[in-house]
This record gives sequence, structure tokens and C-alpha cells, in this order.
Amino acid sequence: MKLVHIDSSILGDASASRQLSREVVNAWRAAQPDLQVSYRDLAGDALAQFSGFTLGANGTPAELRDAAQAHEAALSESVLNEFLAADAIVIGAPMYNFAIPSQLKAWIDRVTVAGKTFKYGANGPEGLAGGKRVIIVSTAGGNHVGQPSAAAHEDYLKFVLGFVGISNVQVVHAHGLSMGPEAREAAFTQARQQIDALFETASA
Repeated sequence: MKLVHIDSSILGDASASRQLSREVVNAWRAAQPDLQVSYRDLAGDALAQFSGFTLGANGTPAELRDAAQAHEAALSESVLNEFLAADAIVIGAPMYNFAIPSQLKAWIDRVTVAGKTFKYGANGPEGLAGGKRVIIVSTAGGNHVGQPSAAAHEDYLKFVLGFVGISNVQVVHAHGLSMGPEAREAAFTQARQQIDALFETASA
């Protein structure tokens, strides 16, 4: 089983989402020792923002690409193929100004590809990347679970994943992290309880 672990926080070792996404992967490994994990740090090794150059590079025949286009197209292909090959994905998703990090949006733009992960038919869009399990680690300074303020963050991620055909999406929440030491500790405790619950059946 192949798992892709995605981190997007810009805070390095101080990041709550990085810490908790790592704990999710460790719990998954404990429950399934044969798990094959690949890791992508979208802040440390950032993808370029999706642009006209990206579209042009991807749309140019390989034999006609210059060096810069070849590099850009190869990067897009690598990210997409990694996503398609994955059986499972763990996404560390902190909230920045009520939205996901731009680094994570750049990754989404590389894996949401017409004809590869979705298509349009007579009845509308159809996801082509189903059969994967995704766990989102949703972190935020305030409390946004179930609130309209989550529309461009957690709700957006679930919508995009559903659009490409992924319905098995679970969320680990650690919100209220900036609301004082007690609230932060409670958020971590709750998140760890959620992580334990996700894998308790497999380890029982």
C-alpha cells in the first residue's frame, strides 16, 4: 500500500499540522507495517504557482520543449503520477487567513487535471481518482469546525477531493491553537484521540 504524506506549513518544527500529520503517518505504519510512504514538503520544496507557463509547457510536445519547459512539464508529471499511484494520502493543512496555504493550492492545481483525475461527460463532471483514503490534518488558531469560515479551507479540500472521485476523506482537527495554552493543549489532546480512533480497528 502506497501512502503520500503532504505537509504545507511554513512554520517548520513549530508547526502543529506537521507534528500531527507525522503522528497520523506513524499510527498508520503501526497499524500497517508494510506501508510504503513517500513524503512531499510543499513549503521546503515548493512547487511554482500554476501559470500560463505551466500550461504552455504541459501542452507543448516533448520534442519541442526548451529546457525550462521540459523541467516544468516533468515536475507536473511527477506530482500527478505520485498522486495517481497513491492508495492513501495524509495532508497537513493549516489555515492561513481563512484559506489553505498557497503552497497546498499549487499542489492541488498539479493533481486536478482534466482527462487524468476528472473528466466531463454528458451528465457533468466525473472523478477518475477514486479508491483512495485521505486523512486531512486541519489546524487553525481559531475555532472553525463546521463554521462558514471553513469554506476556503477544510470544506474546499473535501470538495476538490470529491470532485476527482475521492469519497473516503477523514479529518483530524486541532483548532483553537492560538486561544491560550489550555485551549492549545486541549486541541492536541482531541486530535490525538481522533488519530487513535482512526486506527484502533486495524490494531485491535
